[in-house]
Amino acid sequence: MRSLLLITALLLLWLSLPVNAQQYKNSGRIPLEGEGGWDYLAVDSANRQLYVSHNTQVEVVDLASERPIAKITGMKHIHGIAVADDLNRGYISDGGDDEVVIFDLKSHSVLQKVPTGKNPDGILYDPYSKRVFAFNGRSNDVTAIDAETGKVAGTVALDGKPEFPASDGKGSVYVNIEDKSELVQLDPQALKVKKTWSLSPCEEPSGLAIDVAARRLFSVCSNKKMAVVNADSGQVITTVAIGDGPDAAGYDPGNKLIFSSNGEGTLTVVSQDSPDKYTVLGNVPTERSARTMALDTRTHKIYLSAAQLGAAPAATADNPHPRPKIVPGSFHVLVVSPQ
Repeated sequence: MRSLLLITALLLLWLSLPVNAQQYKNSGRIPLEGEGGWDYLAVDSANRQLYVSHNTQVEVVDLASERPIAKITGMKHIHGIAVADDLNRGYISDGGDDEVVIFDLKSHSVLQKVPTGKNPDGILYDPYSKRVFAFNGRSNDVTAIDAETGKVAGTVALDGKPEFPASDGKGSVYVNIEDKSELVQLDPQALKVKKTWSLSPCEEPSGLAIDVAARRLFSVCSNKKMAVVNADSGQVITTVAIGDGPDAAGYDPGNKLIFSSNGEGTLTVVSQDSPDKYTVLGNVPTERSARTMALDTRTHKIYLSAAQLGAAPAATADNPHPRPKIVPGSFHVLVVSPQ
């Protein structure tokens, strides 16, 4: 009996120990054919599929086997993917053609193409309004689309370049404004800006995640900070240190962890000790170029797009900060798993 009580006590102690960054490891990689760059990924937890933007096509990966099973082709420059499981629809922002491509989640066939503003980038399905929102990086506005019919419901003007969005599912959609270091709160039903908040001291925010229950937003910024923001008041509660070159964020409600994927080759892991207290647990080594990520909240795995990078071309007046060239045939998705 004493032995059983001791074992039980030790098990409870182990379960109560905080998660740390060392408990996340690179557990594999998913090679994907084709050339060109990439942007966002999206997990469809219900259908157990991962959608990966890859230049002119979307790669569909089965999450059970972690193998590619399909491609959605015929686009020019893909940025992001959003999923509406209740409608059996997926949505792709094609910045090259200035449109949103609607596809069937089961057959992966293209159903419709909807014109947007210039260079739709971040994309979001809002279950509250049942609309899809495409955030247009060059025209500084948002195209709202009826998710079921594909009809454009309206356009909302913004005061700067929108980056990644998030929804609370209760009547608010949020988006980072990269060139103004701001966070905008939108009314997805009335199609208007409700509030605009400064993210200072964060600069050039990109990735955005949300804790719906605690009403907290997490914006990752280019000056190696993550801003924790009250989703109702817009107050910056605190900032925490992250790696260099972030482009995406994720919140895991099961483990109360926030992740920032950083182009320097790290994944910053932050513990949510309380809604107003956060601790950086560490930086998991990933790969240089692994800037974007998607989180599967069912398995707690994280998927990051990456490739081998060569030398950057010479700078020009039109392109003063050229990106390094991608080594042909090296594109893949890195898998980071809790151990």
